[in-house]
Amino acid sequence: LRRAAVRAVPTLEAALADLPRPGESVRHREGSAAARSLATGVAVLTEPGPEDACPAAVDSLLVLPLTAHGHLVGLLTLGRTGAAPAYTPDDAALLGSLAARTATGIDHARRYGHSQGIALELQRALLSEPGNPHQNLALASRYLPSGSSSVVGGDWYETVRLPFGRTLLAMGDVMGHGVEAAVDMSHYRSALRDIAGMDLPPHRILRQLDTVISADDSARPATCLLVLADPSRGRWTLSSAGHLPPALITPDRPTELLRVPTGPPLGTGFGGYEQATHPLDAEQTLLLYTDGLVERRGEDIDTSLERLAALRLPATGDLDDLLDATLHSLAPTPGPAAAEDDIALLAARPKAR
Repeated sequence: LRRAAVRAVPTLEAALADLPRPGESVRHREGSAAARSLATGVAVLTEPGPEDACPAAVDSLLVLPLTAHGHLVGLLTLGRTGAAPAYTPDDAALLGSLAARTATGIDHARRYGHSQGIALELQRALLSEPGNPHQNLALASRYLPSGSSSVVGGDWYETVRLPFGRTLLAMGDVMGHGVEAAVDMSHYRSALRDIAGMDLPPHRILRQLDTVISADDSARPATCLLVLADPSRGRWTLSSAGHLPPALITPDRPTELLRVPTGPPLGTGFGGYEQATHPLDAEQTLLLYTDGLVERRGEDIDTSLERLAALRLPATGDLDDLLDATLHSLAPTPGPAAAEDDIALLAARPKAR
């Protein structure tokens, strides 16, 4: 076992210096009250002996096993000095009930942490680096998990190399959280790569992707933004399935949110996607993102997007610096205001010829 926490009344705080600190390993001597409680799984009410290694002033000792679902998750050791009455069997019964509830909470927290750890590792494995673009396009990406209890979401991004120096950029967000969302995210990415290989325009790729996903009754809907970068022709071609608009960053100009025809989320089977084109300039950067970057609880989405549009982001230099500046300006700080959703970013900039 490891010490989780230790507390004492002010008059006994000095005596705690000789005990293991939180995080340190605890070895219980044979025959001690703690060793007996560990061996039997029942409470031990006794006067402390030399084997218990208690502070000298303690003359009443109560050790309670923390048991949840038949498994021991720890021990709660309580001691009283001569200034307080000794523990009684009634005390042991009452405190034992509280210990049982504590053990259940500890067990649930461990199980939740374990499952979320698996989900996060799964998402990181599935959300590998996007495919290599053509040499005429620079890319940078970033993923930040949620700071709330949700932890794992279905945010994803992808790039697909196409003929004639074109690169398809994709940013998506599967609805929901957890392992299921991460698995569905992998399904979307895989289906997108297959359909993009047919070299269709973005709005038709969304149509095909919607058809494929909606055929699976268990799949969760997802928003998706597709951008076809074509530096040789100097244009972006954009189509959206319920996703937020990309931001265009130009030197010495305010950030611009591009207008993109927006259809329903993927997986609904409704179709109806359109596309638009926008001039592609070698000095401009296009930023794709998920809603976790801008959305805030109780705030209108238009207000959230205005905050992004008001930024003066670095339009030159390294794309990773641009992503750092974006997150520094918009991502919630740790604490009560931490991000409630995952954040994914994908920045693209054509390279000068």
